[in-house]
Amino acid sequence: MEAIYYPYVLQNTRRTKGVMTVIGTGSITLPPDTVQVHVEVRTENETLTIAQQENATAMNQVIEALLNFGIDNEHIQTASYNITPQYDYIDGEQRFRGYEVSNVIQVTSVVIDKIGAIIDLAVENGANGISNIQFFVADEQAAYQKALNEALNDATEKAQSMAETMHLQIDPIPIKIVEERREAPIIPRMFVAKEMSGTTPIEPGQLTINASVTVQFNY
Repeated sequence: MEAIYYPYVLQNTRRTKGVMTVIGTGSITLPPDTVQVHVEVRTENETLTIAQQENATAMNQVIEALLNFGIDNEHIQTASYNITPQYDYIDGEQRFRGYEVSNVIQVTSVVIDKIGAIIDLAVENGANGISNIQFFVADEQAAYQKALNEALNDATEKAQSMAETMHLQIDPIPIKIVEERREAPIIPRMFVAKEMSGTTPIEPGQLTINASVTVQFNY
């Protein structure tokens, strides 16, 4: 018996699910409620012990003034302490000048509108270096969670919009969500020289906390 061949055979095929990948972003803007500043005392002397003693005397005076101002002791922390030999170069020759001692403390305050007064007080009592002024939100995690929710909603809306444009039926439940790396919301401020008639002006501005997610949907 001869075999019968059918040149066209209809086959039932099942469409493979597609994957749509979108990126969602969210942000929350709010005023900072905590400020940190580095206060430095630098001294120099040919004799190391004298440079250290002068530095300790000046820094103790700065700390005492800050405590009397109302800064809690636990909010004053040593950030660095360095001893560095100093040299002059005269006619191509290196000559020892003395030792520089640098002591830096980190001061934290929740009364951010007083940061200018804190800086002025530190300078008046012996500090000769101010740097690294940064503003924070104490409960940053709560604000970040709100930004994260916004990012996920943004990703979902984007996926639905693209699916409608392409006439696709999208599964609203994501198959994968990846939280992207986030950066701490820090606003640095430069030290501004004080005018003769007022307090050093430092503006905290607003903090923006960002969140980003990469989300995949089936369609």
